[in-house]
Amino acid sequence: MSALKAFLQPPVTDVTKKVIVSDRFKDDEGNPAPFIIKAINQKENEKLARMSRKTTNVKGAPVESLDNILYTKRLLLACVQEPDFSAQEMCKYYGTEDPLDVPSQMLSIGEYNRLSEAILELNGLRDPRELLEDAKNS
Repeated sequence: MSALKAFLQPPVTDVTKKVIVSDRFKDDEGNPAPFIIKAINQKENEKLARMSRKTTNVKGAPVESLDNILYTKRLLLACVQEPDFSAQEMCKYYGTEDPLDVPSQMLSIGEYNRLSEAILELNGLRDPRELLEDAKNS
């Protein structure tokens, strides 16, 4: 096998995972309903990051930075396949017209954090606190 063939792999966007973020959400049989999340590729991630930039003035000069809260909202919307946060019924139920706000309205802090962590893990990212803990334990 040539070295090139090792890198000719299907896109990562085909990767999905079911995640239980809370026992609050039940299916018709009373079982915890999973969120279905998907991985995104770096090109889509860059698009989300560009859309989540903000400009502030520092000493009279414009400085661009990433709005982490907006980026996380966009990442959740891009990666969660089910439930569909952009569905009109979801937006209406949670009292917002903006699908980006549905997860914030729908989930507790812990649920939101578990969903975010599952998305980061699926996309190959790790929480810096975990890296610190790994370093402490080694």
